[in-house]
Amino acid sequence: MDCCANKERSPHGSAIDPVCGMTVDPSDSERLEQQGKIYYFCSEHCRKTFRKNPADFLEETKRATVPSGADQRAYTCPMHPEVRRIGPGSCPVCGMALEPIEFSAEGAESPELLDMTKRFKAGLALSLPLLLISMSELFTSRAHAILPGNSFNWVQLVLAAPVVLWAGYPLFERGWASIRSRNLNMFSLIALGTGVAYLFSIFATLFPEALPLSFQMHEGTVGVYFEASAVIVTLVLLGQILELRARGQTSAAIRSLLQLAPNTARKVFPDGHEEDVSIETIVEGDLLRVRPGEKVPVDGTISSGSSSLDESMITGESIPVDKASEDRVTGGTLNGTGSFEMTATRVGSGTLLAQIVKMVSEAQRSRAPIQRLADTVSAYFVPVVVLVSVVTFVVWAIYGPEPRLAYALINAVAVLIIACPCALGLATPMAIMVGTGEGAHHGVLIKNAEALETLEKVTTLVVDKTGTLTEGKPRLVTVQALPGFTGEEVLRISAALERGSEHPLATAVLKGAKERKITEFPQIDDFRSMTGKGIQARVDNKISLLGNLELLKQGDIKTEDLERLAPALLDDGQTVVFLAIDGKPAGLLGVADPIKETTPEALRMLAAEGISVVMLTGDHPKTAQAVARKLGILEVRAQVLPDQKRAAVQELQAKGRFVAMAGDGVNDAPALAQAQVGIAMGSGTDVAMQSAGITLIKGDLRGIVRARRLSQATMKNIRQNLFFALVYNFLGVPIAAGVLYPTFGILLSPMIASAAMSLSSVSVISNALRLRRAKL
Repeated sequence: MDCCANKERSPHGSAIDPVCGMTVDPSDSERLEQQGKIYYFCSEHCRKTFRKNPADFLEETKRATVPSGADQRAYTCPMHPEVRRIGPGSCPVCGMALEPIEFSAEGAESPELLDMTKRFKAGLALSLPLLLISMSELFTSRAHAILPGNSFNWVQLVLAAPVVLWAGYPLFERGWASIRSRNLNMFSLIALGTGVAYLFSIFATLFPEALPLSFQMHEGTVGVYFEASAVIVTLVLLGQILELRARGQTSAAIRSLLQLAPNTARKVFPDGHEEDVSIETIVEGDLLRVRPGEKVPVDGTISSGSSSLDESMITGESIPVDKASEDRVTGGTLNGTGSFEMTATRVGSGTLLAQIVKMVSEAQRSRAPIQRLADTVSAYFVPVVVLVSVVTFVVWAIYGPEPRLAYALINAVAVLIIACPCALGLATPMAIMVGTGEGAHHGVLIKNAEALETLEKVTTLVVDKTGTLTEGKPRLVTVQALPGFTGEEVLRISAALERGSEHPLATAVLKGAKERKITEFPQIDDFRSMTGKGIQARVDNKISLLGNLELLKQGDIKTEDLERLAPALLDDGQTVVFLAIDGKPAGLLGVADPIKETTPEALRMLAAEGISVVMLTGDHPKTAQAVARKLGILEVRAQVLPDQKRAAVQELQAKGRFVAMAGDGVNDAPALAQAQVGIAMGSGTDVAMQSAGITLIKGDLRGIVRARRLSQATMKNIRQNLFFALVYNFLGVPIAAGVLYPTFGILLSPMIASAAMSLSSVSVISNALRLRRAKL
């Protein structure tokens, strides 16, 4: 890939910053034209850096071009998700190995891990004898007799050279790249510390007499640090391997989701014969057979047969769900003992499973607000550590014991090596990756890290009634006609009007008409849907109104007779719909929406979590109060129009409440977007799910409790990681500088410092992985 406008461009219309390697949008980036070519940059800083000496960066850009046959997947950095490139590599900002944006179900080892493992094995094979040779004089005084003169140092040089120069090449490459692009990171410190120790040792071996006396040991020789350089490189490589393996486990949730989808499906052809075909060949409308014990291949609707399906891998609920004709089934779920035929309705990237994987992947790349703390500290971290290293060298060179300069050098190197900005940078994204993955396994989809962070602060849950507290599958219970009209006429015209609506009440009326053998409907003209009120249309050349009392009053309809009949139905918890024909009240329909079996338990769990529940509904106050009494909800707001739901949420927020909104319909979308956390029922509309930060796949309010517990566990884990990373660095750097030496005589070897540094990042990732055992 080349960032030049007149050269090869990325397949997605983006460009590569030649200084830092970051993917940028040409329409929203710094640009520079030189010699008829246009280059794009992520910032003014990179543009100015390139302008000073463009030749330094063009070769690097050419090397970044992806050769044919290479890995063409898009890669990104877990710490800096804005970094994108085609093919594996390292992050130009932090130096961390990039990982693929889209995972495969197989979970093959990354090329970075394979390369690091190979280099580590070679480094270990040479570092161990090197360490033994350098320590031999501690066990026997004959060491220098065996290897007289300077040959002792030459043997160490020969053993250390392959370790530092070949095994450690990726570390130095990343360190140099960070210095050139001025994005100083952990590899800047490793390259600087190890490079100084190694180059000094070479100089001391070649020209020992050129060094001042303050570098000489008590026996008159100049100490070299080949073993320290080699062991540091080897331990850093080991740390990279452990880190890459641990990071691979954080994506285990996505891989397990990908593995749910079967590779083949049993297709029923029009001539009646059946054949196993690849899942990629299935298209919408195909007829498929699902046999006992098989996985459902794609999303669809059962056309014949019945069975019980285990949907726990999608919804988190372990109880099998009975499915029959016309019921929807989800790809990846496991069929029980029955057999059925299904019609494919969503395939490929359109299936629920594919959407879940996509949403989880995007959430894992998002940044939580708490990450700003780590970003602020990291911005100053490396320069401060380099400054501390310089101060350490100066202080030891002036005030240290003999050989002063030897002590100064080794302690300055230890400061550079022990500092670990990566532990700080990984604290938040690793916990977010594991947390969002675990949420998906429990039927809780997190859209972004901010929603996950915010949910633990919620004090008030606002819920819509229909589809959230209730099943959202209302049944027609009552049909009452006023004098001059028949019940069949009222239902026939009401059903005709509802045929153009997608509201759950419309489905109930149409289903009720079908059950009562009403299948022929009059012609409808001039159809108008009035949000929050109802429907107006011309039926048999007569203006008909179907909706609430406000709609009828708006049409100058006398509603006294209707209002006299309605209270009895409302007290029973029925939603009442009123009908007027040709300016006259005609009758009313009573629709009942059963409360979900899990709702009472969910509300008790929410109360135990200290969350107050507010019900918002467009229903009549009596209907709303009847449902509220059954559920023990104390705060109810009825006859709330869609635009008023958002205002109601704003009013609660103005009172200092931290609000989450749970809903499932298009009319809930504005309120979902207004709330601090929007929670969509997975059984609801796509608009609601797009407006919400969290989606409950099963549409069960108990999922909110699971989501909140996940939020609490994740944020606790992030705070632990940040505390550990900050404390490690704030204690480790001064100890490496030698603050304990005057009192306790303790100095930290650079080799121990490198081991501590490598394990610090691994410790942060390992702590994040504990979230997989969180009890939700």
